[in-house]
Amino acid sequence: MHQAALLGGLIRDAHHYGWEVTHPALHDWRKMAEAVQNHVKSLNWGHRVQLQERKVSYFNIKAHFIDKHTVCGVAKGGKETLLSADHIVIATGGRPKYPTHVEGALEYGITSDDIFWLKESPGKTLVVGASYVALECAGFLSGLGLDTTLMMRSIPLRGFDQQMSSLVTEHMTSHGTHFLRGCVPLGVKRLPDGHLQVTWEDRASGREDTDIFNTVLWAIGRVPETRSLNLEKAGVKVNPESQKILVDAKEATSVPHIYAIGDVAEGRPELTPPAIMAGRLLAQRLFGQSSALMDYDNVPTTVFTPLEYGCVGLSEEEAVARHGQEHIEVYHAYYKPLEFTVAERDASQCYIKMVCLRKPPQVLLGLHFLGPNAGEVTQGFALGIKCGASYAQVMQTVGIHPTCAEEVAKLRISKRSGLDPTVTGC
Repeated sequence: MHQAALLGGLIRDAHHYGWEVTHPALHDWRKMAEAVQNHVKSLNWGHRVQLQERKVSYFNIKAHFIDKHTVCGVAKGGKETLLSADHIVIATGGRPKYPTHVEGALEYGITSDDIFWLKESPGKTLVVGASYVALECAGFLSGLGLDTTLMMRSIPLRGFDQQMSSLVTEHMTSHGTHFLRGCVPLGVKRLPDGHLQVTWEDRASGREDTDIFNTVLWAIGRVPETRSLNLEKAGVKVNPESQKILVDAKEATSVPHIYAIGDVAEGRPELTPPAIMAGRLLAQRLFGQSSALMDYDNVPTTVFTPLEYGCVGLSEEEAVARHGQEHIEVYHAYYKPLEFTVAERDASQCYIKMVCLRKPPQVLLGLHFLGPNAGEVTQGFALGIKCGASYAQVMQTVGIHPTCAEEVAKLRISKRSGLDPTVTGC
């Protein structure tokens, strides 16, 4: 969906490069949705085939614990299957949550799980939430030319660097996404013509307001899929507030032979790649004579908003809290990607920030990159941070011209200096 939206921007840029493109370029949601769904189905089929090739028994059943070594699985038709094992791994993930206190939310709203399976365009859409899921969904809907509003109760991208988060929302605003800040939904009502009337409160003024939408998408967080597992039968302990499973450094639960990985585990990043690596390392410890543990520090990630935000390591706020303002040096730059030049795109939110310890050799604590292909850029520099790279070593790295990643190796201006961080030719 993100790629489809980016392609729309490239089509609009094409005439700058000499391409004659019919305007306006029209987007066919149905055709895109069919292609995306076929891709997902092919992935699922491929996994089934590979499991079979590796002689892994696959049961398409919903399971719950009978005791600490046994689960009971129930198929769609009601048939029950008992499975016992020496080791059990819980990797049930999470599901998007609905605001149960908002009237009409469940009856008339959808979640991020549903948006990818809609056969028809969602039309004018209200996205409620401020997480990366909320911003990504609102971003690609706007990019596809849909009238999109994002309602945020508080700050965007909580837990991420807040300067970068502000730049992300600035870019989205300048490219057509409407923001309702400091607002909370009160109710959703279906009108006779099928449209949805949403009422909300502005928390600052206490004033209520309404608008009409075709679709309301809830992206207010996720809940772990633990409630139906009968974990108490196995003696597995959960955090009573979050309902996530308590685990140790070996991914073991309160029952030593039962493990939990991914979103369902307490204190783990809600990201797929760390869960995959944690599972692989767990398998190697159980059956491959390994003792290697998953390292959850410096996990890189990217928020796929229209202008992508990649990060690894500490945010500026976290670095200051951990080490103190006087021990931190931040190098930064506003830059213009090559792709933005001929097309004369606004690059005012394209920004890089490197957070370091101030004491030489200035070990890197975090890197934050806002711009095209942020995931590709961040992936490469994540290795350096994992290896304990310093600012001095980055400055000794030759950049690849004319890439955006090259700008990381050219960061010379510190925030402390107060100098203009805009990249120039000299």
